[in-house]
Amino acid sequence: MEYSLSDMYNIALMQGFAGLSLFAVLLLMGLGLAIIFGQMGVINMAHGEFMTIGAYTIYLFSTLTESFAPGLMNAYFPVAIVFAFFIAFAVGWLVEWGLIRHLYARPLDTLLATWGLSLGMQQIFRSTFGPKEVSPTLPDWLMGSWMPTEGVDIPINGMFVLALTILVTGGVLLALYKSRWGLRVRATVSNRSMANATGINTKKTDRVTFAIGCGIAGVAGAAFTTIGSTGPTSGSLYIVDAFLVVTFGGAASLWGTVVSAFGIAQTQSITEFFLSGSMAKVLTLLTIVTILMLRPQGLFAAKVRR
Repeated sequence: MEYSLSDMYNIALMQGFAGLSLFAVLLLMGLGLAIIFGQMGVINMAHGEFMTIGAYTIYLFSTLTESFAPGLMNAYFPVAIVFAFFIAFAVGWLVEWGLIRHLYARPLDTLLATWGLSLGMQQIFRSTFGPKEVSPTLPDWLMGSWMPTEGVDIPINGMFVLALTILVTGGVLLALYKSRWGLRVRATVSNRSMANATGINTKKTDRVTFAIGCGIAGVAGAAFTTIGSTGPTSGSLYIVDAFLVVTFGGAASLWGTVVSAFGIAQTQSITEFFLSGSMAKVLTLLTIVTILMLRPQGLFAAKVRR
């Protein structure tokens, strides 16, 4: 099938905007991992399940609002996103206290332990919500699309998720470089012994950092509900892509995570229009592997905890 130049422009524009929803989920997942893996050296294979916690939180709020306060259906979603963050944050805090803090400097052990944790969390989701996928009832203002020009439809939910992602990303960067927590994190990453010597409670910093990374994954789950249904294994479907985003961008670089997530999401979205989904995935992975062979440290140089 032949496409005119105008058709190619419209296809690239529409697929590009369609890819923004995937970009948002990958970026939010990648941000959480970049904080946990890049800043702390912890391989959290259960990160996808914290995304699922956020998605199920939206579903619960939707169900409860629809049953007991249907007049608030247009207002529940932003409140549910805040709760998705704090619930995932709280669970992350408990996981760090009960499990992760005993495994620092043992990356293989953290990988195995968190993989087992992810399987356990999936079973909890399955026992609580059932094995079938569920979807929340989204507010009316998230429905529909915006047509800036003829032949170009931009989904409103995609624009909302993009705005949410920009807000969260900006907040994380601002907190990391302008807050006392960010100063403690950067000091701990640079030199843990010296940070302890200056009075920084590095154990508490690790716990808060891990919990914040999990909370951001919860927000990613909230964003995910606008583009797909939620099941017990929904988060695990994105964990490999999230690690790919962090590795490709540079393990300790938040800016690298942003650039990497955008590049991967856009490449996959545009190529999926012309190829099958699996072939588009293969092409994306081949491109990333080729670039990593030429630049093993990722797009941005990674910092390593000493």
